[in-house]
Amino acid sequence: MKNIIGLVGTNSTESTNRQLLQYMAQHFEQKATIELLEIDQLPVFNKPENYTVLPEVQKLVDKIEAADGVVIATPEYDHSPTAALNNALAWLSYGVYPFVNKPVMVVGASYGTLGSSRAQLQLLQILEAPELQARTMPSSEFLLGNSLQAFDQEGNLVYEDKVEQLDGIFEDFLTFIEIIQQLPHSKETMVKAARNFNWENI
Repeated sequence: MKNIIGLVGTNSTESTNRQLLQYMAQHFEQKATIELLEIDQLPVFNKPENYTVLPEVQKLVDKIEAADGVVIATPEYDHSPTAALNNALAWLSYGVYPFVNKPVMVVGASYGTLGSSRAQLQLLQILEAPELQARTMPSSEFLLGNSLQAFDQEGNLVYEDKVEQLDGIFEDFLTFIEIIQQLPHSKETMVKAARNFNWENI
């Protein structure tokens, strides 16, 4: 059984993206263990000297590095991921490289009909940054629109078409993890490249 991190891409205490990850953890419990991680305790990124890794950052790093894959749930604000999620990714790519070669699936929920589509597009670009270099699963958008009405009182997803779609995408993600795990030799090179990268030298 795969061990997967569900990264809650917001610091909001009430988020349908957290609900989506909670649903996935319960719905797929026979196929994977999904542990939710919160990012609300991280301070604002300030590029500390000597690449100092804060304890709260190291906790996330250790969890992500130990996981077989990561599912990131992102809301959409002003056509982009949340400031909290961007902040977390800045910490998680500054002298630490837990996302390098890590299989990542991106999902998102929004109150409107588009399901955080533009935020997901930006997030996929961010995850390709030299210091992140995540292995994002291609052609795997999961967009949950009208998310305030999407869950019942027990936290179950009520849109049957979305349940079916999510089932298929998650099965593909488990296969994607298996494929990436067959490519271990590239990780060392990718981490070295991330460690040596410096925007000032471009």
